[in-house]
Amino acid sequence: MPIDGGKAGKKKEPKEEDESKDINSELKKSLTTAIVTEKPNVKWDDVAGLEKAKDVIKEAVIYPIKMPQLYVGKRKPWRGILLYGPPGTGKSFLAKACATETQGTFYSVSSSDLITKWLGESERLVRSLFEMARASRPSVIFIDEIDSLCGSRKSGDNDSSRRVLTEFLVQTEGVDKDLTGVLILGATNTPWELDIGMRRRFEKRVYIPLPEKQARKILFKLHLGDTPSSLTEQDFELLAEHTEGYSGSDISSLVKDALMEPIRKCQAAKKFIVTEEGYYIPTAPSDPKGQPFTLLTLPDTTKLIAPLISLVKLNTKP
Repeated sequence: MPIDGGKAGKKKEPKEEDESKDINSELKKSLTTAIVTEKPNVKWDDVAGLEKAKDVIKEAVIYPIKMPQLYVGKRKPWRGILLYGPPGTGKSFLAKACATETQGTFYSVSSSDLITKWLGESERLVRSLFEMARASRPSVIFIDEIDSLCGSRKSGDNDSSRRVLTEFLVQTEGVDKDLTGVLILGATNTPWELDIGMRRRFEKRVYIPLPEKQARKILFKLHLGDTPSSLTEQDFELLAEHTEGYSGSDISSLVKDALMEPIRKCQAAKKFIVTEEGYYIPTAPSDPKGQPFTLLTLPDTTKLIAPLISLVKLNTKP
């Protein structure tokens, strides 16, 4: 009787195949939280400035879906875009706008979604992520702080981080890996810490700088929104001039603090003016028209009117 010693040993048992499918399905199920199902409601117009970055993302995501006839022959959209620059300049905010505007599936992942303590599971999670993205194309994979996942290889690195990096490299440019219709969007504050192989996978690298004067002016208006204020166009110009070197995050914190000033004024007030309609307006202690009330002793707190936001509240001078 002939003995087949080679092929018999390579065949997988049905039980093993079922277990492998179960593991993959469980991993994919755990990654469903990375899919952005509810749009963040951030539009391109909500992103102040950064026109170059917005145009690059539109070229890679929006136009190929809406106008596929433009991408023929050797003209293909970018497969990888790296957004880098100082913290708080709007890299993640751009990704939110992309998630809102794109018609495809948007995956937002970080190191906590892909790194586990179990041996070999992190690599399988990376593989499952790319398999899901290929199955639901057109799709975008956004990896925030990508340097924490794909940092440069060093002699002291553990095997787990090397395996995760290797799996990323294979999935993004493997022999049998087709990324047509899949965009990898990465964001980092330290691009020099990225592995050189991973850095090469990002065909387009866009620097996200600190906002310029016009962008800062728009940011003040966006963060102030429809909050009642006495600010004029000249006031916004003055604010933009005095905030050179501020990031978008800095301006957001500045405005957020100023928005609380009317509440602080109400809390500190010892006298309130009572209008004919019965509304209460905080005033100075020396105002003879004011009546002695505190915020907690007002007869009807629903009729309290907060002071308007003024330039004094938003003063950025040292």
